[in-house]
Amino acid sequence: MGETHNHRDLKVWQISMDLVETVYRLSRDWPNHELYGLVSQARRASVSVPANIAEGAGRRSTGEFAHFVGIARGSLAEVETLLVLAGRLGYLDERTLEHLLMDIAEVGRMLTGLMHSLRDRQAR
Repeated sequence: MGETHNHRDLKVWQISMDLVETVYRLSRDWPNHELYGLVSQARRASVSVPANIAEGAGRRSTGEFAHFVGIARGSLAEVETLLVLAGRLGYLDERTLEHLLMDIAEVGRMLTGLMHSLRDRQAR
C-alpha cells in the first residue's frame, strides 16, 4: 500500500461509528426478552462495520484492506436486515427506521467508493 492509513481519519469509519452509537441507544428500549437475541445481534453487527474498516486499514496490503471493506459491507447488510426486523416487530417507529436506512445507505455508498478506490490502487 505504501502509506499508513489511520482508520479514524476515514469519513466512512466516523459515520459508521455514529451508526453503532445509534443502534446501542435505540436497542436499550427494546424488550428485555430480546437482550440475547435481536439486541445482541444488532449491536454485534453494527460494531463489525467500523471494526472491519479499522482492521483493514491496519493491514499491510491494499488487497487485505479491500477484503475487510467487503466484510464491513456484509455486516452493514446484516444491520439493515436486523433493523428492518426490529421495525416489523414494532421496536422502531417508521420514521426512525427510515432515517436509519438512509444512514445505512450512505455508509454503503461510502464503502463501495472505498472499495473502488482500493481496487483502482491495486490495479496500478
